[in-house]
Amino acid sequence: MEKKLKKAAALTYKDGDEAPKVTALGKGEIAQRIIETAKKSNVPVFENSGLVETLMQLEIGEQIPPELYGVVAEILVFISKIDMSEGVRNGHK
Repeated sequence: MEKKLKKAAALTYKDGDEAPKVTALGKGEIAQRIIETAKKSNVPVFENSGLVETLMQLEIGEQIPPELYGVVAEILVFISKIDMSEGVRNGHK
């Protein structure tokens, strides 16, 4: 059985942006570096193979298409809840 090649995509969203933008895409070793860089920078990593497959079809700097808004919003809410619970656990509010 062939091992699946790891894939990763990074998104950023800034106030004023119409939608999140793709800031990094990679397979194999590059994907691993994207994930390691995110973890070292305390950026949450979320695994969703269907989403990453779709994001891999985009270009770096491209905004995500409207059909991905819902799933990306759900991920951002999930991450926000983690950030809030981490802050409470570490004595921050």
